[in-house]
Amino acid sequence: MADLTAIDGVRVFTGDGLTKPQRVCVEGERIVADGTPDVVVDGLGKVLLPGLIDSHMHTLGRGDLTDLARWGVTTGLDMAAWPLSFVTDMRAQTGVAQILSATTPAVGPGGNHAKMPGFPADGIVTTPKEAYAFVERRIADGADYIKIVTEAAPPEGMDQATVKAIVEAAHERNLLVVAHSITTGAFRVAVEAGVDISTHAPLDAVLDDETVARMRDAGMVSSPTLTMMRGIADARAGAGLRYEYARDTVTKFHEAGIRLLVGTDANSAPGVPFAPKHGESVHDELELMVGAGLTPVEVLRSATTLTAQTFALADCGEIAPGRRADLLLIDGDPTTDITTTRKIHGIWLAGERIR
Repeated sequence: MADLTAIDGVRVFTGDGLTKPQRVCVEGERIVADGTPDVVVDGLGKVLLPGLIDSHMHTLGRGDLTDLARWGVTTGLDMAAWPLSFVTDMRAQTGVAQILSATTPAVGPGGNHAKMPGFPADGIVTTPKEAYAFVERRIADGADYIKIVTEAAPPEGMDQATVKAIVEAAHERNLLVVAHSITTGAFRVAVEAGVDISTHAPLDAVLDDETVARMRDAGMVSSPTLTMMRGIADARAGAGLRYEYARDTVTKFHEAGIRLLVGTDANSAPGVPFAPKHGESVHDELELMVGAGLTPVEVLRSATTLTAQTFALADCGEIAPGRRADLLLIDGDPTTDITTTRKIHGIWLAGERIR
C-alpha cells in the first residue's frame, strides 16, 4: 500500500475562506478522510490551497509543464497545440502539471495565427460548412474544448456566420467554446456568436456597457490574461494599445458579476510579442486581478474552484476526500495578502511531493 501522509495543523482554503487548523491526509494519488500516517508534515501557521489552475497556457514540451508544477500550478488548460502526436505525449507526462488541450484552434485565412510557421491547414476555416468539419476533426483529436480566434473581419479573420457555426457545432457535441479576443470588435463577434468563454481583454478601449451586459446575461465567462495584456501593451504602446483598457474592462466584468478565471497565456514560442513564464506568471495574474478590483479570496477562487467548475474538472480545484491530491502549501495568509502564494513550502502532484 502507498504511504499515508498527514499535513497537520494547516488551514485549508475552501473557496470561501480558510478553515481552522486541521489535518489533511493523502494516500496514493488521493486525499483521504483519515488514517494512521507514515509521514507527518508540519503545517502549523501555513495554508493549504488546491493546486492552482492556469486556464490559458501553451506548451512546447515537458519543460513548460515542469515550470508550471514548481510554482504550484498543477493543471494547465492548453489553448492551442499540434500535431496530435505531440498533444498525446504531453497529456501522458507524469511528475509534472497535467494538461487539457483544445488541439488546433480555428482561425481566419489571413490573420496572425494562420501565418504562424507550421500552423495546420485544417485549422483555417472560411465558411459555415467548413465550421462543422472543423469541429468534427477536433472531436476526433480528443479536444477537451474548442478554441476559436476572433481577431479581424475577412479576409484576415472569420466572418460572423462562420464563427457562429463553429459555436453551434461545438454545442451540439457538448463542447465549450473559448474565443481569443483582444479588441472590442473581436469581443462583439464572440458575444454575438454565443461563445462560452472569452480569453484576453481588449487593449484598444474599455469594453462598452452593452456588450458587458450581453456577456452577463448570456452567462459568459472571462479569462482575461492580464499578464499577457500588460506585456503586449508595453511592447506595442506605439500602436495605441493600453493595459489600462484591459484592466478597467476586468473591473467592469467583476462589477457586472461575470465569472472571472485566472489565465496567463504562458508560452515559450519564438516570435510572440510577449511570453509570460509558465507557473510564475499565475502569481503575477493573481496580483493583477486584485489590482483590477477582485478580493484575494475571489482571485484564489478564480484560480481553483471556478476554473474546475467551468471546465468540469471533477478531480481539481477543491481539497476534499476522494479528490486528486494536487496541493500547494504556503507560508502566510493569501486571503489577506495575495503575494504570499509565492511563499511556497510544499507541492504535491497526484499525491507525490515534488521539490
